[in-house]
Amino acid sequence: MERREFLKSMAGGLAAGAAIAAGCRNPNAVQAEGFAASEVPTGSMTYRQDTHGDPVSLLGFGMMRLPVEGGGSGREHPESPLDQTMINRQVDYAIEHGVNYFDTSPVYCQGRSEAATGIALARHPRSKWNIATKMSNFQTFTREASLQMYEQSFRSLQVDTIDYYLLHSLGSPGGFKERFLDNGMLDFLLEEREKGRIRNLGWSFHGVQEEFDLVLSMHEQCHWDFVQIQMNYVDWRYAHELNSRNVNAEYLYTELDRRAIPVIIMEPLLGGRLATLNEHTASQLKAMAPERSLASWAFRYLGMYPRVLTSLSGMSYLEHLEDNVRTHSPMQPLGEAEMQLLERVADEFAHFPAIPCTGCQYCMPCPYGLDIPGIFSFYNKSLSEGNIASQGTVEQREFRRARRAYLTAYDQSIARLRQADHCIGCGECLRHCPQAIAIPRQMHKIEDYTNQLKDTLV
Repeated sequence: MERREFLKSMAGGLAAGAAIAAGCRNPNAVQAEGFAASEVPTGSMTYRQDTHGDPVSLLGFGMMRLPVEGGGSGREHPESPLDQTMINRQVDYAIEHGVNYFDTSPVYCQGRSEAATGIALARHPRSKWNIATKMSNFQTFTREASLQMYEQSFRSLQVDTIDYYLLHSLGSPGGFKERFLDNGMLDFLLEEREKGRIRNLGWSFHGVQEEFDLVLSMHEQCHWDFVQIQMNYVDWRYAHELNSRNVNAEYLYTELDRRAIPVIIMEPLLGGRLATLNEHTASQLKAMAPERSLASWAFRYLGMYPRVLTSLSGMSYLEHLEDNVRTHSPMQPLGEAEMQLLERVADEFAHFPAIPCTGCQYCMPCPYGLDIPGIFSFYNKSLSEGNIASQGTVEQREFRRARRAYLTAYDQSIARLRQADHCIGCGECLRHCPQAIAIPRQMHKIEDYTNQLKDTLV
């Protein structure tokens, strides 16, 4: 499926929803993290319709990174108590600005997310929000334990009906069979949907394509109401390249679209990395749309796909929530030039990722004299400054400029005898790297790239 096909069909199809409540404030935005600062509109949220025809906000609130007392999120500080006052405030703000989809799980925030989410949502009329939670029976998947988890979700969330219930994180070979078929839990959940305790039944996917195809093949029997997948402008074509266990979102979305199954998006910002792009990439996006945040590009990209029901964002800080509401109120489709720019960004992001070296020097000294931290620092700096690009991803003149800048600076920064081409792959450094960087592989990658640039000199 070609992304440009959506440009014509979707340019006028992103309708805004009805007003919810008035009253917003100027955000204390964190532009350094890829978010913008401007007035947040009310009454302009964009909605999509689920299989029942009910409106769902295109922005969904993921309750996995809830704030904790003292600052930060429960994922970063698992030992800290959740800040219920701040959680309530964020939920209030979200609902006031039209967000009506909240996603949690029995295992989020060390098992505390459902209860905290239930407390915050119970303060609002039930008609104002939809709750999604999951059967997260990863460790113990006996029928008894699974049933206990299921019933506890109702108590923790303080509800009689769960709007969207997911078979959580399918994708491991045999996992679907063991967790939901052998113990009869799938039949049970289908019956619960018939009774109305579950309004929509679906599943989330992380894993191998064979398992995705298996579960999807049961659509005629199960009538899945939605499926949740990882999708963003990098994972569309490069998910498998970044992680061999992942499946490209292009395949996942296309298969779901063929069956008219609504799609819920997780990891729209690729774990936050698409909101913290390198200096060179960020400057290109800002030059084209200076008033927009880096994060907004990722969400606007997802809004181009009509089968997307909602995109989940784990918003630990109110500033993130404000910026995301701004992007979706209403959602503005990408133009042709913007889509082309994102395609180039995705290609460079996938083929030239930053190396997570902290410069700790634990890998040194190298027995063959390489300046390992220096090489990685030079590479990352070149990436940030836009001096790394593959031929064909940028105009030829820009490629020649980047090639010349890279080769000149490499020899100036790293002595010839200490460059990447002297790595023999002995692996001595691997035992000492706290970041678990595959140092010899990265050295060979840098060597190959450098040689390619030299081969193109005329």
